[in-house]
Formats: sequence, structure tokens, C-alpha cells
Amino acid sequence: MRVFVTGGAGFIGSYFVRSLLADEYPFFADADVTVFDKLTYAGNLDNLAPVAEHVRYRFIQGDICSGADLDAALPEQDVVVNFAAETHVDRSLRGVRIDYATTNVVGAQQLFEACVRHEIPRVVHVSTDEVYGPIGSGSSRETERPEPISPYAATKAGSDHLARAYSVAYDLNVSVTRCTNNYGPYQFPEKTISLFITNLLDGRPIALYGKGQNTRDWLYVADHCRALALIAESGQPGDFYNIGGGQELSNRELTQLVLDATGRDWSYVDNIADPGGGGDDLRYSIDYSKITAMGYAPRVPFAMGLAWTVDWYRENRPWWESLEKHARRGR
Repeated sequence: MRVFVTGGAGFIGSYFVRSLLADEYPFFADADVTVFDKLTYAGNLDNLAPVAEHVRYRFIQGDICSGADLDAALPEQDVVVNFAAETHVDRSLRGVRIDYATTNVVGAQQLFEACVRHEIPRVVHVSTDEVYGPIGSGSSRETERPEPISPYAATKAGSDHLARAYSVAYDLNVSVTRCTNNYGPYQFPEKTISLFITNLLDGRPIALYGKGQNTRDWLYVADHCRALALIAESGQPGDFYNIGGGQELSNRELTQLVLDATGRDWSYVDNIADPGGGGDDLRYSIDYSKITAMGYAPRVPFAMGLAWTVDWYRENRPWWESLEKHARRGR
């Protein structure tokens, strides 16, 4: 089997690639893996250093917005897993927003077009629970209408609709996954947990916005990647699959756990007013019973995954220190 992983030098994509080459997923046993990545600020070949010499691995620097790049790399691939995206919510609110539309929408369409041209048998498109928008109570199901409230979420919702359209219009065998917040090793130090850990390990303060009541569900990256392998094997064309962790925490609860894991206390926390600009995103929650019925269950309790993550950042300081100049040390 030949597996083509776009965005495979990023946080989640590189974990998936390392797991593929370690033969952790029976469906992908002995697969040849091609990583296709533009190497923007969050794409890092150091993430793939543990498998760089693997006989079944190859890397191609390319852009999913380029049909020519895709045409040169895609022929004869069996499975495409698309992680390539601009992903940071705050950057989409305060940065160059056109990059999100370009990569997340145009890039996704270029990829789907190329997969149709080259008759790729199987595609998995990786999305986010942010597309549903916040929910006051209960949990969002796959059948509910997306109501995104950030440019990032809106562009991911757009790419999800394109995946569905290509499934119906061109018989592309593509499934869409929508996952909750991930954490784990090799995460770029601008996301909440990686940012908190690296700041605290350096003895720097962290920022808790508002009253810390914003709530998210957390999932260790290994559990997410196992779910993706399951969808690649058993997901249905044009269908959507929520992937959750069942570990919902307010930001204040999360802060306490990270403080405990790093040996710091609340004197390292700056309570500041929320700067706004993100809409009312108090709570996100998804119902992932659909994939649970397929055999998925998260295996890593949050306390365990957090301890592993803190240990990894403590032991791999050169990796994250080299990236901090590119990180925005915000929320």
C-alpha cells in the first residue's frame, strides 16, 4: 500500500506518519509513506527526523494549491490523508486571513481535483470540531449544520463541503473527520497546552483570559491518529465522523493541571481581560458516538497524556526553542 500524507511535517500529520512507519495500524502494515508538505512555519522536518532514514519513507516539498506539484507526486498512490491546512484560530482572527482561504479552501479543492484526475482509491480529509461553532449544552452531531465563527473554522467548513461535493459529483471516495483539541509531543509552541508548558518550563508567565470558563474537549494525538486509521479503513464515501476525547475541561481547570504537571503555581498566571475578536466561543463539544460504534475509544487519560507531553518538552528543549521565534505567544 502507498500512503500519501499532505501536511505530514506538522504536529498531527508527523505523528500519523511516525505511527504508520512503526506499523501501529494493521490496515497500513508495511505501507510506503510519502509526505507532501510546503514547510510553512508549522511544518518542520525535525518532526520526521525519527523516520528520516526509514526505507519506506520519502519526502516531497510541495504545495496543495499547485496542481502541477500534485500531479507530479500523486500518481499510483492508494490512500491520501489530508492534514495540510492553516490551523491557528488566533492567527486567522488577527493575521493574514487570505492565507486560510487559499490553503484550506483552494488547496483542498486542488487536492480533490488531483485525486479525481489520478483516480485515487481512498481519501481522508482531516477537519475540526470548530466548524460547528460553540454550543451551550449538549454536543454537536455530524448531521448538524456548521456555524463557524472564525475565519479558520469557516474555511475548514468550506473544505468539508467541497469534500462532500466531490464525493457526490465525481464519486471521490473521501471521508471527513472532525476532531476536538489535540495535544502531545511536537506541537508547535503557540497552541494552548504547548504554549503553557514551554512558558512554564522557562519560568515565564502564562495568560488566562477572562474568567477561564471557556471549555474544550481534549484528545491525545495518538488517539486521534488511531481514529484516522480506522476511518481510512472503514469510513464511508462522503460521510463525516466526529472524533472526541471525552475529557472536557474549562481553561481554568486546564491551567491548574498544567501548573501541577510543571511544578508551578498560580503566581505564574496573569489574569487578563479577554481581548475579544473571536466571538462567543465559550464551549465546544461533539458527540462522537458514530465512530465509537465502529470500535473507537480514546485510550489516554488526560493526566497521563499531559505528563507524557510535559516530559517530552522538558527533554526536547532545543526543538521548541528553535521554533519560538515563529510563535505568537498569545492565547
